[in-house]
Amino acid sequence: MESLLSTQTAVSTPSPSKSSAADQKASKQLSDFIQHILDENSAQDIIEIDVRGKSSVADYMIVASGRSNRHVSALSDYVLRALKDAQFKDIGVEGQEGCDWVLVDVGDVILHIFRPEVRVFYNLEKIWSVPMPEGLQNVAEEAPADTEL
Repeated sequence: MESLLSTQTAVSTPSPSKSSAADQKASKQLSDFIQHILDENSAQDIIEIDVRGKSSVADYMIVASGRSNRHVSALSDYVLRALKDAQFKDIGVEGQEGCDWVLVDVGDVILHIFRPEVRVFYNLEKIWSVPMPEGLQNVAEEAPADTEL
């Protein structure tokens, strides 16, 4: 997977007009790379949302769950280390203090890592008209309707 990314370090900063096939391929490779890291480290319910043409912020959004605050923290650390090892620059990170929801912005790909309860509460999948993963259905059914996070 590292050789895959060795030629795409330019992907680390968003380009205002994504039109070339090479740029789109690089964005997809970056998304696949991040998903691979998440999968290797036992992230749960990983989904990729293609937001090309729907958002100017990124090409892909990845949403994943960690089992606990500690797992969410570890997942974000694994992804950040892998991206830095692949020489990506200008990576934005939010939420590492509490680790209920960590956002990693790599420009063309935005990663959201949640605790399951927090993921169900915010339900980003619904915003993009993507069904919630089956693994989270039980969490959604058990959550009180007026839960404050």
